[in-house]
Amino acid sequence: MLSVEENERLTRVGPGTPTGELLRRYWMPIATSAEIGSRPVKKRLMCEDLIVFRDGNGKVGVVDRQCAHRRADLSVAICEKSGIRCGYHGWLYSHDGQCIEQPAESRLNPQARIKAYPAEELGGLVFAYMGPKPAPLLPRFDLYVWDNVLRDIGHAMVDCNWLQAMENSVDPHHVQWLHGHLLNYWLSTGGSTEQTRLFTRKNVKIGFDPFEYGIIKRRVLEGRTEVDDDWKIGHPVVFPITLLVGGAGIHQLQIRVPIDDTNTWHIWYNVYRAEGARPAKQTVIPSYEVPLFDAKGERIVDFIDGQDVAVWAGQGPIADRSKEMLASSDVGIVMLRRMHKEQLERIEAGLDPIGTVRDPALNRCIELPIEHNKLGETSMFRAELFKHQAIRHSPIVAEINAMFDAAERSNLVTAK
Repeated sequence: MLSVEENERLTRVGPGTPTGELLRRYWMPIATSAEIGSRPVKKRLMCEDLIVFRDGNGKVGVVDRQCAHRRADLSVAICEKSGIRCGYHGWLYSHDGQCIEQPAESRLNPQARIKAYPAEELGGLVFAYMGPKPAPLLPRFDLYVWDNVLRDIGHAMVDCNWLQAMENSVDPHHVQWLHGHLLNYWLSTGGSTEQTRLFTRKNVKIGFDPFEYGIIKRRVLEGRTEVDDDWKIGHPVVFPITLLVGGAGIHQLQIRVPIDDTNTWHIWYNVYRAEGARPAKQTVIPSYEVPLFDAKGERIVDFIDGQDVAVWAGQGPIADRSKEMLASSDVGIVMLRRMHKEQLERIEAGLDPIGTVRDPALNRCIELPIEHNKLGETSMFRAELFKHQAIRHSPIVAEINAMFDAAERSNLVTAK
């Protein structure tokens, strides 16, 4: 359990808050590349209202939402080669927020500027860095840079604090109940004869190890051993806002972006990689919204991610950890909170937090560990995900399955 003061320290993300300052040391996704076209787009990130735009040369920028002149909304603006021009009186801002034109004025006021943040694109996402300079490098994790893969990006707005989602990521025991027994109960009471057996098995052993980007999660399921990938390799929580899951050629970053203290933009960044496959390069990575509510306004809980969101949001807009009762099985949550506090201490001492990348030679492709034979069931694992996970809403499911089928046929022929 945490005190009220400790809970505030770990959850609040606005400017000047301890965790807000910590998270600003990391590059944060702010938009998908596909949604930033010829018009500026309104975004909110860590309690700040911002504009994401693409200039006439194709470069993305992130600036304050309000013009310095008379506070006009820069979502009503013109994207030009050299920056973004306010639609009200034509003040033009470069990517660094400096005003470089004031059409109605005889002299340019050099003090006219707006807040602006460095922005970069990688793997179909737009990232912003909101912390002190010099900015670290945007980490080039393997999923963002692999060739010969298919990608799609699911996303949804979640009505609770970001930390509730992240603590779920170091709680492997919930899988058996929430995604196993509850899913089967919900399916059966809804009239379905379909059941899952993949997620109902008990963890007989769990483990957590710190590594250079966060925490490696491990488990041994009933009927399995420490020789299996789930223990031998495991999968990572990439501090501070990302979980990597997958197996059987499906790789997924679950990114929990703090919009403000009580709202989170959840991204499912999916990469499909079939051995020997050479799919055509995607010119645009498709994105899609993952529905969390039905037509009656009830939460959808017949799939894994809908169940997760329902329990996170059910803890309240910001979970009151002063009233919780942790048990021995919550060792992962204890480790994550300890790591969080250690990183707060590091930035308060003027040091970089965990996972900071500053060496270009180490940033060509950062490989993250992930199980291949997930839960001991490679083909079944893939099939279960397409039925019961957010990727069931992907607009390219048929293309993904065709790629895997063709690769498996080719590998069978080669093996003969």
